[in-house]
Amino acid sequence: MSVPPDPLKIYHIVHVDRLASIIADGYLFPDAAMTTRSDTGTTIGMSTIKQRRLGLPVGCHPGSRVGDYVPFYFCPRSIMLYLLYKGNHPEMHYREGQSLIVHLEADLERVVDWAKGEGRQWAFSLSNAGATYAEFRKDLANLGEIDWSSIGATDFRSERVKEGKQAEFLVHGFFPWKLIERIGTLNETIAPVLNALRRSKHRPSVEIRREWYY
Repeated sequence: MSVPPDPLKIYHIVHVDRLASIIADGYLFPDAAMTTRSDTGTTIGMSTIKQRRLGLPVGCHPGSRVGDYVPFYFCPRSIMLYLLYKGNHPEMHYREGQSLIVHLEADLERVVDWAKGEGRQWAFSLSNAGATYAEFRKDLANLGEIDWSSIGATDFRSERVKEGKQAEFLVHGFFPWKLIERIGTLNETIAPVLNALRRSKHRPSVEIRREWYY
C-alpha cells in the first residue's frame, strides 16, 4: 500500500465557459444529467466515453452507474488534459487546446464529510473509472490501494502508470459549487473566470497555476 498526500485535494476540469452555468445552478452535475441539457457551455470530453460511462456499474454501490457520478481526478495535469493539449485524438471533437480549460479544486476530507452528512454516495476507483475492469472502493481506509506514485507521475508512457494516474473520485448525483475552494488557470483564462465569479456568492480563489498544465 502507498500513502496518499495530506491534505488530499481532488480536481475537476471544465471549459471556462461552463462556469456561468455551474454558478447559476450552484452545482456540478454528472453526465447522466448533462445529456439532457444544451445550455451549459462547451463539452470537452469524448462522447463515446461519456456514453460508455452511463452503462458501467460502480460495484461498491449496486444499481448505480459511473455516469451518475460527478468525477474528479486526484491530481491536476491529468491524462485527459494532455489529450486536450495535444488536440489530435480521433474521438475528441474539442480542438482548442488547454488554454481555456480551468481546474476546480476541492478538499477530499471536506467533500466526504459533506457527503456523509447529506447521505450521498461517493466512491473512488483504483484506475480509469470508464474502463470495464475498474475496481471501486467506498472507504477512505482503502485510499492506500491507489497507486500514488502514478498519480504524481509526469511521465505516463508506462501502461501501469497510465492506469494508476487515471484513478477517480466520484460523487453521486451532484457536487455543490460551494465546495470548490480554488480555481487554477493556465494564464489568459483569468479574465473570463473572474467575470463568471462576479455572479457568485461563493468565490473560490483564482490562481495562475502554470505547473498544472502542459
